[in-house]
Amino acid sequence: MMTKPIRPLSPHLQIYKPQLTSLMSISHRLSGVFLSLSTVVLVYWLMAVVAGETAYQHAQNLFNSWLGLVFLFGWSLALFYHLCNGIRHLSWDIGLGMDIKTVYLTGGLVWLATLLLTGLTWLLAMMMK
Repeated sequence: MMTKPIRPLSPHLQIYKPQLTSLMSISHRLSGVFLSLSTVVLVYWLMAVVAGETAYQHAQNLFNSWLGLVFLFGWSLALFYHLCNGIRHLSWDIGLGMDIKTVYLTGGLVWLATLLLTGLTWLLAMMMK
């Protein structure tokens, strides 16, 4: 009778510790999906602009509600993160910054730039109101 050989299990998420590189990879993919799906909201806003003053005012009221502001903040955060991390990926495509020290340094810079750009955008938006 044949018996199954005893083989080690493959490592999985319960064994691996999250690292900056894996978290940033997952975040990049999620931000891309969120930005893609949120184009529906952009289309809604553009259709409201074309539909007339009443539809436009309704869209503006929706975006000025607390839920709309949370969505817009999340959208701007995702946009700047995806932009900054995309630039980082472009540098990798030409072979720059592939050593582990630089990967972690640029990862931290991506998060810093994301927070600064998002904060600056919202600060300017509040000043223009």
